[in-house]
Amino acid sequence: MSYKETLLMPKTAFPMRGNLPNREPERQKEWESEDMYQKVQERTAGRPLFVLHDGPPYANGDIHMGHALNKVLKDFIVRYKSMSGFHAPYVPGWDTHGLPIETALTKNKKVNRKKMSVAEFRQACEDYALKQVDRQREQFKRLGVRGDWDNPYITLTNDYEAQQIKVFGEMAKRGYIYKGKKPVYWSPSSESALAEAEIEYHDKKSPSIYVTFDVKDGKNILDGDEKFLIWTTTPWTIPANLAIAVHPELTYVSVRHNDKKYIVAEGLLEQLKTELEWEEAETLRTFKGEELEHVMTSHPIYGRDSLVILGDHVTLDAGTGCVHTAPGHGEDDYVVGQQYGLEVLCPVDDKGYFTDEAPGFEGLFYDEANKQITQKLEELNALEKLQFIKHSYPHDWRTKKPVIFRATAQWFASIKDFREQLLEEVKNVTWLPEWGETRLFNMVRDRGDWCISRQRAWGVPIPVFYGEDGVEIVTDETISHVSDLFRKHGSNIWFEWDTKDLLPEGYQSEQSPNGTFTRETDIMDVWFDSGSSHQAVLEEREELQRPADVYLEGSDQYRGWFNSSLSTSVAVTGKSPYKAVISHGFALDGKGHKMSKSIGNTVIPNDVMKQLGADILRLWVSSVDYQADVRISDDILKQVAEVYRKIRNTFRFMLGNLNDFNPAEDRVAVDDLPELDLFMHVKLQDLIAKVTKGYEEYQFAAVYHAIHNYCTVELSSFYMDSAKDTLYIEAADSKKRRAIQTVIYDTLLALTRLAAPIIPHTAEEAWTYIPETSAESVHLTDMPEALSTESYQALKKKWNTMMDVRDDVLKTLEQARAEKLIGKSLTASIKLYPVPELKSLLEDTDDLEKLFIVSKAEIAGEKEEAPPEADVYQSLAITVQAADGDTCERCWTVSETVGEDKDHPTLCSKCSTIVKEHYSEV
Repeated sequence: MSYKETLLMPKTAFPMRGNLPNREPERQKEWESEDMYQKVQERTAGRPLFVLHDGPPYANGDIHMGHALNKVLKDFIVRYKSMSGFHAPYVPGWDTHGLPIETALTKNKKVNRKKMSVAEFRQACEDYALKQVDRQREQFKRLGVRGDWDNPYITLTNDYEAQQIKVFGEMAKRGYIYKGKKPVYWSPSSESALAEAEIEYHDKKSPSIYVTFDVKDGKNILDGDEKFLIWTTTPWTIPANLAIAVHPELTYVSVRHNDKKYIVAEGLLEQLKTELEWEEAETLRTFKGEELEHVMTSHPIYGRDSLVILGDHVTLDAGTGCVHTAPGHGEDDYVVGQQYGLEVLCPVDDKGYFTDEAPGFEGLFYDEANKQITQKLEELNALEKLQFIKHSYPHDWRTKKPVIFRATAQWFASIKDFREQLLEEVKNVTWLPEWGETRLFNMVRDRGDWCISRQRAWGVPIPVFYGEDGVEIVTDETISHVSDLFRKHGSNIWFEWDTKDLLPEGYQSEQSPNGTFTRETDIMDVWFDSGSSHQAVLEEREELQRPADVYLEGSDQYRGWFNSSLSTSVAVTGKSPYKAVISHGFALDGKGHKMSKSIGNTVIPNDVMKQLGADILRLWVSSVDYQADVRISDDILKQVAEVYRKIRNTFRFMLGNLNDFNPAEDRVAVDDLPELDLFMHVKLQDLIAKVTKGYEEYQFAAVYHAIHNYCTVELSSFYMDSAKDTLYIEAADSKKRRAIQTVIYDTLLALTRLAAPIIPHTAEEAWTYIPETSAESVHLTDMPEALSTESYQALKKKWNTMMDVRDDVLKTLEQARAEKLIGKSLTASIKLYPVPELKSLLEDTDDLEKLFIVSKAEIAGEKEEAPPEADVYQSLAITVQAADGDTCERCWTVSETVGEDKDHPTLCSKCSTIVKEHYSEV
């Protein structure tokens, strides 16, 4: 055996390369075969329950980076809670109803809906949705997300729909559900009403017109020859005009221009003079808005009455202060129209085409009618000006096409009836980030009644019957019966069975003396579906509870799931369904742009996992400030992969130096550790505390940076670098070596557990190599608890100073290497000239050569005595020169003692002694 072979180099089977794309699936198969999720639940049974309720992603298509960000963040929380004293089941879910699945079947799958019954089409939708669930489930599992994947909740299942029916029934019982004809967001492209959460805004080019309405009856306030001037960007709503609204407290003026007299708001007159090029405009009279109430004007096209009414919604933001009012096409118009008994006129059908209630424009698509209506107004001398503007306009978030306000008979949830309860509950929730409270509070405060009906086929039916007189029938008895039927047979029976078979046997009602009933054909808004999950999942599942501890979703869910869940929960229980809400931003490309397939800037989770592995993707999630929008690109992932490599190599080094360590026999008591090793053990406690705090506060970037910095700075660059000499050169069972191994062992036990929620595959792999671990899996352990370090403050102060000194020494050595004074640092001899306070610390420190990784280090005097060529720092000066002597073949230090032992002429005296005492067979 050569001298080199006696060197105790690290030995480990832990691979240098992670090869995550291949190893992770194998690890996941092991977890699945061992039912790791169930093992975790059994281990933590009896602990306090922690419930993170999964907001259901939509079951359509492969997962995108937003899905990955969301699911991995949730997994961080659930894994941490399971390792920190809680029982934390995780039930994943899917949202499976709605238009996208209908569209996918009719367009992508070429299903001919017209040749199918409603029930047949719904069955096709269900089959498609369940295939999408299976597809996404495998992709989420590939991310390493641990959950009850065999028993998820799915909004189309019988048990879920049965509970949703109960939520509807309870809200109806409390008087919160009603049917009425009023304007709602209507999507001609989807042929259905939409909720506010299904609206997004895009720029749209629209005609901007000023139109005059002649006064028909001035009510002794006006002369009768005036014209009310209105402004609108929706000429197609002019046929539905029934009134003109003015603000009661604003001042209005009668203005003469070119022998015409106009009524406009005084506060907008100067703006109108510019806009309409009224070079000469004479103000004739002024009026208070309230004086104009009940003045009658004439519709510019049809000549019918158009009443002047009062409305607080009128502002001076734009226009004329005289607001064109069509109760069938606007929320404010509808509300004020109801106060004056106006008809809810809506001459546009489901597909957006004019009906015969708009004579002269029948059959025209509403948007195409803008031109004809404008031309007609011009022919009638009622058009004052036409131009085109680009403005933000509501669009259907699915079809990306413009929507309209259209009055139809719809089912509504009356938010106003329990708004104050909603607002109070918002205040009782913990919000992260804090601005989430203000955002949802304002949304609830300003929200109108919720339109919950949709004119589609694929969804949960609205469980309402009608008597022969047309009156709605919703009772405890009918709701309970329908709920039971849905639980047993599923909701398809609503479209398959006769109405009488859906009612309780022998059901009678005064609304139907002949016993004939019909049923509602509309379905519920999908936000009512997912918003009922607190009842259908948290209450339905024995292992869960309501309220959940946390809801965590993207920031778009303030108007979506956060909102609908709060509304239904407060309506039926009086309480919020969640104790805390966490929101995250959107995943953008490396330049901060929205990802788009058409642009080609998408980063696909499946591709990342095939190339780099799930742990790299998860590490990226932990590295970002997820509460804001986050960026991801190939370059960013490469940087994260480099961080991963450093963490993995740290694990590998530590494992390699534990190959002969038996903690039961070889560990050194903490109080017996040499100073440097004790310092690192104390630093480990600080790391544990910092990481724990990060997890507790859901600040995963703090966890990422703490672990990364500890591995690269505290361990690799400092402790392990300075410990190599002892680990490799000292006798295997020397106390110094065993002390370092003790610290490495405790550090490795802690680090693998601290990192387990973030990089579960790598942590598990490392765990299997740690000697004498008490658990079969790192995921069946608890987080390490930080020991108190109060009694070690002096030690920490000293060694933090020593680390600063080491940094100064390394700078000087690097400069000397650049100047060719030395080669590797072990060829150097250094002299230190510290200030008095530091001098005493250095004199009280053993093995300065190991600390600085040089062959010789001596304290040559105080700082003021340093020679001119010394590098000067704040607390010391340093000189460097090549060490005298020869290089030891075993430890590689340069020593004048090499060759003194004739039996080992290539070794220094220290190495020859060790070899003789411990390797006598050499």
